[in-house]
Amino acid sequence: MELKEHFTDRIFKLISETADELGLECYVVGGYVRDLFLYRPSKDIDVVVVGSGIEIAQAFGKKLGRGAHISVFKNFGTAQVKFKDTEVEFVGARKESYSHDSRKPVVEDGTLEDDQNRRDFTINAMAVCLNKDRYGELVDPFGGLDDLKVRTIRTPLDPDITFSDDPLRMMRCIRFATQLNFYIDDETFAALERNKDRIKIISRERIADELNKILLSPVPSKGFIDLDRCGLLELIFPELVALQGVEVRNGRGHKDNFYHTLEVVDNISKVTNDLWLRWATLLHDIGKPRTKRWEPKAGWTFHNHNFIGEKMIPEIFRKMKLPMNEKMKYVQKLVGLHMRPIVIADEEVTDSAVRRLLFEAGDDIDDLMMLCEADITSKNEARKQRFLDNFKLVRQKLKDLEEKDRIRNFQPPVDGAEIMHVFNLQPCREIGSLKSSIKDAILDGVIPNEHDAAFDFMLKKAEQMGLKPVNLPEKK
Repeated sequence: MELKEHFTDRIFKLISETADELGLECYVVGGYVRDLFLYRPSKDIDVVVVGSGIEIAQAFGKKLGRGAHISVFKNFGTAQVKFKDTEVEFVGARKESYSHDSRKPVVEDGTLEDDQNRRDFTINAMAVCLNKDRYGELVDPFGGLDDLKVRTIRTPLDPDITFSDDPLRMMRCIRFATQLNFYIDDETFAALERNKDRIKIISRERIADELNKILLSPVPSKGFIDLDRCGLLELIFPELVALQGVEVRNGRGHKDNFYHTLEVVDNISKVTNDLWLRWATLLHDIGKPRTKRWEPKAGWTFHNHNFIGEKMIPEIFRKMKLPMNEKMKYVQKLVGLHMRPIVIADEEVTDSAVRRLLFEAGDDIDDLMMLCEADITSKNEARKQRFLDNFKLVRQKLKDLEEKDRIRNFQPPVDGAEIMHVFNLQPCREIGSLKSSIKDAILDGVIPNEHDAAFDFMLKKAEQMGLKPVNLPEKK
């Protein structure tokens, strides 16, 4: 690859001019260079300057003129220039040294060589010179280009030092291997196993950020299997590890719920990039270890694992510093409901059951159906096809009943205020009972989802309860 051809953009020419005018060595480094060789488009450009990154950023910003926005971070010796849809981050070349109890290094000014030595992986340590006399020259002291060709993740220096200095690099190692579908070098992987306990000094927010990136990869199972193999998963996500294993009793075993879960996650990743739907999928069976029972007639059972799993979600999200907001409630909801479509599909698909599903799932019904279809991993092709065919029936019924009955997110057409007025009641248990009866009657198809039908039903139900109307509306 002739690198000069890939640095013809005005942005690079102006950086080059600025660097030469200031007499500074200047290089594009890291992810931009890596992605260039992988033919992955990138708008984020990291530039290392042997000297002051802030000085060159300010001069470059002036050259760009109107529309350029410069942000200076003096404490870190960095500056960022945003122009249209491109971001360029400038940093002075530096060398780093670490103390054992922190991933925050002591930083000193350094050479390009020092800067490349501190990089996490060989494929991220390549640099391309932007100075006029060496424009487009690749500086690749650790064979990053060769590692790209053989799709390998490897550290530039001793991996034990790399991971011990900044243990977040262990998560990044597995994340890059997952995103790029690369192989982790044997020596590097062995260092992951040796240094796994160092992950304890990393904040939960940082770990969650890397887990999110793994989960958003094309085949997330690769990352979770590598996390498990090196021992990191037990330390950062023991609830997931608890799904592992197959127990056999009287010749009857159950499936390994860890690998089943990863298969379901891979399935759903083929049809959606929604992070929180992928989280719901990863956690859909998280309650199984706590509900596993042996029943002599039925064999292994996991009764109510969906409800136990739903209750586990807030604690998992809190511990992992994931958002405790509507995202968490959405994941809870899907985990709690994920057995419902499967039960319906396994039995006769009745209007009543579908109405109730539609009512409880609301706007998340399509996501729930996607999760349940991904959850069909049976090796029995005939059984798998029967489920999928029944899911088509469920989907069609959902569509038909929604058009007919408007059940999604519905509120009973007779509300509590109207019941209180008709019977001259203060808030009491009878009002809730009447509201529930109306809701159930609509969901069971006893009455249509219309006010007059619901009102008449309410009067009959109230009469059975010994309630007499006081304020009946005049009939038109």
